Amino acid sequence: MTISNTGTGDVDPEAREELERLRASIDNIDAAVVHMLAERFKATQQVGRLKARHHLPPADPGREARQIERLRSLAEDARLDPAFAEKFLNFIVAEVIRHHERIAEDSAHIRP
Repeated sequence: MTISNTGTGDVDPEAREELERLRASIDNIDAAVVHMLAERFKATQQVGRLKARHHLPPADPGREARQIERLRSLAEDARLDPAFAEKFLNFIVAEVIRHHERIAEDSAHIRP
């Protein structure tokens, strides 16, 4: 059972079927990840508005450090590289902070 490197050669029908099944599973997981991220960002937008109303800073380094440790531990339990999990969270946190800064700026312009 060999699969062509180019994807255009003759492929064993069983291998092609298994590949398609696995890719369909990956596509479903990707969709779930996107929807979960959308839900997470909805929640963090609410946090950003609350912070803006109460003049709290967009970033919370203590919370971020606790979340990194928590996510690294979850990653280890799930047999996922903790360094990858940390990079992923740092990417998300940077985007959240950017949103919080924008919300704070927008809120400052609205205040009388």
